[in-house]
Amino acid sequence: MSASTDRKPPRIGEQPAFRRALIATVLVVTAFFIVAPLIVIGMEAFSQGWAVYAAAISDADTRHAIMLTVVTALIAVPVNTAFGVAAAWAITKFDFWGRRLLLVVIEIPFSISPIVAGVAYLFVYGLQGLFGPLLQAHDIKILFALPGIVLASMFVTAPFVARELIPLMQAQGRDLEEAATSLGASGWRTFFSVTLPNIRWALLYGVVLCNARVMGEFGAVSVVSGNIRGQTNTMPLHIELLYHDYQTAGAFAVASILAVLAVVTLVAKVLLERQGAGRGGRHPALATPQPAMTAPKLATEKST
Repeated sequence: MSASTDRKPPRIGEQPAFRRALIATVLVVTAFFIVAPLIVIGMEAFSQGWAVYAAAISDADTRHAIMLTVVTALIAVPVNTAFGVAAAWAITKFDFWGRRLLLVVIEIPFSISPIVAGVAYLFVYGLQGLFGPLLQAHDIKILFALPGIVLASMFVTAPFVARELIPLMQAQGRDLEEAATSLGASGWRTFFSVTLPNIRWALLYGVVLCNARVMGEFGAVSVVSGNIRGQTNTMPLHIELLYHDYQTAGAFAVASILAVLAVVTLVAKVLLERQGAGRGGRHPALATPQPAMTAPKLATEKST
């Protein structure tokens, strides 16, 4: 065959000039829309000196907002982690009626505005809502308190863990679990010895993303919390109040904490992706399984 017939048609972006222009465009957009805001947050946070920054962080309302945000994350993230693992396990390891419907339901928080979700909670748990009279009769307060903030945060972040686990567990299949079950392993033993080791990086990946979203959630929480200063304000809501009160240094000081959290989340995300986590990463479970993760290990232990 001649060289002309072996020549492949040029691909888009093969020309050096086009490639350099594309890379330069991406770098400029990244610098102006991602890096620049982070730099401005750091500069404004320390614009009036370390003393002002420390005073803004140590303020009683700020400390309460930080504490409330941490408490919300400590409740919402483990619950959503358990939900994500259970949902992924059910969808990928069992066949049942409504399986596709469950997949659609898990995606709902991503398709609904957080503010709409907050308003929906008002119509369910508010004084004029579906369960409002019943809750008021038993002196149970959901909205404008910690339970409402946790519920709204859980709704918004419910899909994160499940979305990371479902593609991975679908790719893994059911062979290892079925082999472990046939060798006499219980359901819990199968999960902790076979399934969990193979999904651990994707699970941590989802937990990291879920935690970052919980701490940075604004829309749904702003509706159900009532924005009560020093009582129901999380960090994002407290930043808004400080900015509206023209306390710019204090607002940027609190914002710097969330910015640091974002950077830490990004670093953790990259490290986990190198371990094969994430839907686009390499799945270690599809490689040759380690002895501690396979069903033959269970057979050996059983025979001994």
